[in-house]
Amino acid sequence: MAFLGKKVFDYRRSLMRALMERHDLDALAFTDADFFQFATNFHTDVRPWERPIILVMPAEGEPFAVMNELSTNHVRMARERDTVWVADITFYAEHPHLTGRLPLVVQWPELVVDRLAGHGLAKGRIGIDGGGPLIRRVGELSPRVEFVPLVAAMRELRWVKHADEIAVMRQAAALSDWVQDLYRENIRPGRLVQEMDSAINALMVEEGARRFAGENLEAGCWSIGGPATSSPHGDGAPTGQRIEKGQGLINFVNPRLNGLKVENERTWFCGKPSAKQKAAYEAAREASAAAAAQAVTGNPVSAIDAAAQAVIEKAGFGEYILHRTGHGMGTNGHEFPEDMAFNHRPLLAGEVYSSEPGIYIYGLGGFRTDETVVVGDKPEVLTKAPSDIESQTIS
Repeated sequence: MAFLGKKVFDYRRSLMRALMERHDLDALAFTDADFFQFATNFHTDVRPWERPIILVMPAEGEPFAVMNELSTNHVRMARERDTVWVADITFYAEHPHLTGRLPLVVQWPELVVDRLAGHGLAKGRIGIDGGGPLIRRVGELSPRVEFVPLVAAMRELRWVKHADEIAVMRQAAALSDWVQDLYRENIRPGRLVQEMDSAINALMVEEGARRFAGENLEAGCWSIGGPATSSPHGDGAPTGQRIEKGQGLINFVNPRLNGLKVENERTWFCGKPSAKQKAAYEAAREASAAAAAQAVTGNPVSAIDAAAQAVIEKAGFGEYILHRTGHGMGTNGHEFPEDMAFNHRPLLAGEVYSSEPGIYIYGLGGFRTDETVVVGDKPEVLTKAPSDIESQTIS
């Protein structure tokens, strides 16, 4: 089983309580979907802007949540699997119930105020991951409660992963490597890029069912072909695009397993690459390896980006860099810190980053190798699919 368990909950709660102590808080409140999942292990099935949710983690006592009734049976199933970390959940209705099955709660802030009071939080300081009109209304109704915006500090909770989290990410990375082998078998001239991605995604789902039956795998793979690869995320017009001999293809294999995501991206060549394609590819690949090698405990975060940029500039492709080398990874695909190139704090053991420097030459194409790397005394690259140009060339 790759589900996150009580050890991870205890670890994350210890981080939360340490944050509360540092900031003299009585509780933390999470309203963002990713933060909510981080705190509860519940795969959020609503958009909070439409159906607001909140998880409150007191400094003392057990957490409690307010959720939309849409999640009622989803929570029941999660409880049966023993995967949700919060037992005290109040559901609110979003439409009249004529049968009396549930009370109609029209005013979400009033319900949250009631739940806070019921848990001894009618006054005090509560750190929050954002806010907005509903939280402001809660504050108006509970004037002795002070909501303290702590987005930056809360983001730090997600930097360092527990060993069990990294174990799940290893499993996701191994699946992504398996998928990259499928691409090697399926790339051929004339094939529709989207059709190929759909076929491989279906095989990924089948393999995921064998490896992770009854768990939560969000499969995802897509590709960009030809000159469109010179834009890191494509040209916005992929429909009908076919693989052409002599052109490159960049693919994205980025699964999310039980709330933790990894990235595995490769550049492929359908036919022998030109001298310029080969030179750009080798520079990008070497830059990715150099960046990953800098993911050492105690190095500055910015060292990862600096190492990649140095390789690309030395190879003569510096003007074709369009983005930073990578980003943090975990609960979300793009985690914190988001300012790698300008962030000089020391790296911490157990952080996870993407290493994806790219070279993007308009009219020719893009060249990128993306690895998922765990920071340590010796960096651990979780994605192990081959990246040498021979392996990436389909004859």
